[in-house]
Formats: sequence, C-alpha cells, structure tokens
Amino acid sequence: MTTNFDWNNPYPTVRTPVFARNVVATSQPLAAQAGLRMLAAGGNAIDAIVAAASTLTLTEPCSNGLGSDAFAIVWDGQKLHGLNASGTAPAAWDVEYFKRKHGGVYPLRGWDTVTVPGCVAGWAALHEKFGRLSFEQCLQPAIEYAEQGYNVSTIVKRKWDAHVDILKDQPGFAEHFLPRGRAPEYGERFVLQGAAGTLRRIAATKGRDFYEGETAAKLVAHAAANGGSMSAADLAGYSIDWVDPIGMDYGGHRLHEIPPNGQGIAALIALGILKHFDIGSLPPDSAESRHLQIEAMKVAFADVYAHVADIRHMKVTPAQLLDPAYLAERAKLISRDRATSFSHGMPPPGGTIYLTAADSEGRMVSFIQSNYMGFGSGVVVPGTGVSLQNRGHCFSLDPAHPNVVAPGKRPFQTIIPAFLTKDGKPQMSFGVMGGNMQPQGHMQTLVRMLDYRQNPQAACDAPRWKVNRGLDLDVESTMEPEVVEALRAMGHNLAPVADPYMDFGSGQFIWRMTDSIEDGYVAASDSRRDGHAAAF
Repeated sequence: MTTNFDWNNPYPTVRTPVFARNVVATSQPLAAQAGLRMLAAGGNAIDAIVAAASTLTLTEPCSNGLGSDAFAIVWDGQKLHGLNASGTAPAAWDVEYFKRKHGGVYPLRGWDTVTVPGCVAGWAALHEKFGRLSFEQCLQPAIEYAEQGYNVSTIVKRKWDAHVDILKDQPGFAEHFLPRGRAPEYGERFVLQGAAGTLRRIAATKGRDFYEGETAAKLVAHAAANGGSMSAADLAGYSIDWVDPIGMDYGGHRLHEIPPNGQGIAALIALGILKHFDIGSLPPDSAESRHLQIEAMKVAFADVYAHVADIRHMKVTPAQLLDPAYLAERAKLISRDRATSFSHGMPPPGGTIYLTAADSEGRMVSFIQSNYMGFGSGVVVPGTGVSLQNRGHCFSLDPAHPNVVAPGKRPFQTIIPAFLTKDGKPQMSFGVMGGNMQPQGHMQTLVRMLDYRQNPQAACDAPRWKVNRGLDLDVESTMEPEVVEALRAMGHNLAPVADPYMDFGSGQFIWRMTDSIEDGYVAASDSRRDGHAAAF
C-alpha cells in the first residue's frame, strides 16, 4: 500500500495537508487539542476521541451536546469494530401517542422529539473496550472548559445566532445558551451552567450517572414537568450495540459504514451503482462526472428512504439492497445526459460533529455525534448543562413504514462515520457531517481521491453539490458557472447556495501513508467549519 496522490490543490483553500504519526482532526480547534493532550500523555486514539468528543459538547454546542447520539468505527490494530450508540424511543411512544398529543403530526422540537441519548454510553463503551488512560483523565479537558469557559469561535457563533429565535422558548434554552439575553459574541467567553458537575459525575461513574444517577433523575423530572414521557426505566434500560460494519468495494478499496438504522448504506449503494460507469475517464470537475454521481446518489436515496430503519424492523436486509445484480439493474435507470426523478426499487428477497484520530501504533477511530437540528430539541435540563437531541423527529407515523415509531426502537439516523480499507488493511478514517449531505460527502470525496487521485485536502476543498428530492439540487456557490449551466441544461433544478455550513457538510480525513506505521498519516480538515487537524 503506497500513497500516490496529486499534491497540488486546484481549489481555493485556507488549509494545507497535515503530516504526522499522531493526529486528531475535529471541527473545532480546542477539541482537537484536547484529543492531542491524551496522545501526548501516552494515551491512544480512542482516549483522544473520548477527550475530543466530550470537549465538543461544550465548544460546539450548536451541533452537539451531552444529550447527543453517537456512532463509531474503530480499527484496533487488527480489525474493525462498529459502535451504534444511537437513542431508543421511550416506552410510551407509539403512533397513537402522537395522534393523541400532536394530532398525528410529528413535533420538530421539545421533549417529544427526544430519544434516550446514547453518546455518553458510547464514550464509556469505547473507553472500556479500547482505552488506555483513565476515563476521568479523558474527560478532564471537557471538565476544565465547563468550569472555566472558553472563547466562542467564528462559525459556532454564526450558527448559534441562527437558532436564537427558533429555540428561545424551549425549556431551559435561554437560561443556558442566552445568558445575557443573546448569543455570545465572537471570542466572548461562555460557561455552560451545570455541565462541569455533570461531567464530573459521568467521569466518576464511567457514564452510569447519566442513565441511573443524579443526572438521570434530573432528566426525568424535567421531562415530567414539561410534557415529556422519558422515564427512569427508559434511561436505565438503554444499551449501546457493537455491530459489524457493512461495506462496498470501489476503486481498489473497500468503504465501510455502520449498518442501519443509519444512512451510511446510501453511500455504499451509490458507489455500487457508479462502478457501472467509467467515471475516472471523465474530467473530475466536469458536469458529466458530477451528473453521474448525482444520479447514483438519487437512486440510493430512493431506496434508503423507502427501506431503511432500525435493522430489527426492516423488511429487506442491507445485503439485499447491496446485491450486485440489483445494483446493476438500478444503474440502468440512469441517463448519461438527463436528470431523472427515481422511485425506490424492491430488491430480490433474501447541526452534527465529526472527528477522527489516529495514533503511532496504528489505531484509527472514525467518530460522529449529534444533537441533529443544530441545538436539537432545544431542551436543556437546568442544573446539568445537558442539551438534548431531537432524533425522534426522524420517525415515521405511517404504520406501514419500517421506520414507524415504536417503544424501544431506534429511528432512522443521518449521522454516519466512515472507514476505508485496502486489502484488509486500514487506509482512511473519515466523515462529512451535515444531515443528508453525509453519504453524499462520503461519495464525492472518495471519487475524487480514488478515481482522480486528488489528495484529501483537495478532495475536501472542492465545490460540492447536494441532492434534495426529485430533480432539486443545491450546488455550492464556488462551483464553476459553466458546470452549473450544463447541469441545468440536463434538467437539474438548481441554484448556487452560499451557506456551506449545513448544506454542503464539513469533513475530517486521516489517510495512512503506507503499510508501515512509521510513515504516519496525512490529515485534512474542512474550512467550512472552525476545523483543525492537530498532530505531532
């Protein structure tokens, strides 16, 4: 395994690749440094991820919090492991519950969108299985920022502002996130009330306080006082799942994703379809290359939105959706010169943060956690600093859909870590956060690296597109005007979009240079956020 990238970057950027034997890449610099502290102290990549992830709940609260969900893919030096730490529905939830309380319309915010948060249990599970330092040591940077505060960074400030009017009336939000009656200013010091005590209890109990201790009791009491149904039994009964990643071969490598309830399978389906087109023969920034990728992604989403749910409730299996013969038939639906609106097929029977770390002993971790829509539900539990996700909004209320809400069920999830191997050996841990942009970002950056040999930073910086529904397509404002017009002429309904924060995702990438760990890694961090790749 050798790296043969073009190290020239043809795209405007404020970043350069980072080369080192120990790397932590996150969407916020203080979190990257927190992870690097663990590596410098003799910890491993898993310790670094726990430190960085817990710090991000404070330093990027517009995207995640202590009430987040999480997923991870870990290369432990010998094999891959998948972690599903996404939330489950409270026992009280079913279709009749939402008909009775909400008139059959699923709420967007508030306690009735909060599934049992999984990220704290995820940190504890990762650390117990793979960590080297103590759990308390891994959470120490987050505790320090919770106690002393931190200076709010640029893009975090912008996204904070965007949520003020939407969430100011949600229980606890203004008290915690608008302490001066407004969002913090650029560089202003912010202290999240109650978070330090909560983090200390989490550290001392290896996470159990969140599910069975003082923090759990405060969550349940706040839910009861504000119309929620989260119970002590819901929290105490929560558990993470260790899973085997699913994969797709492409370009001499294999892309690995977490199996459903996540949408990672969309990237695998799209790549499986793209294998039927010689996309490497087309110029990387041409309308023709982008059109084929766009159409493959649209076909993938048509199937994902119809079939993907908690894997225990799906009517088709991931293997059926990834069946080569089925994907070959799906590829035949794509026109090379016209946009198409696709319906799902039937295979034969049978506001998120992403971070990654790699250490000098060869361990690599791909990790993602999220409150979903920015600050999530908008609910913050007083005295805890716990802001809660709104993943329950992703359930369906259609009894015939596999993703229909039910007690103890995991909803469809957008957050997905990714991992690339070559000949069974680790090649890259990576992810691109941002709603349904995530599998699209996985595919777009991989095509650039594997088909066009663009280096990870160039692949990260290149203008992106995002499919919506039907023929609707968003393109980043930096995309070449002639390409935009060519796509429009093919029948795509599109307009350049200036805001890259959510619409076009933000990625972190760590690529292993050779088979020898002595040769280290190259890392890329996306300038669409305050991201940073810290290394030594």
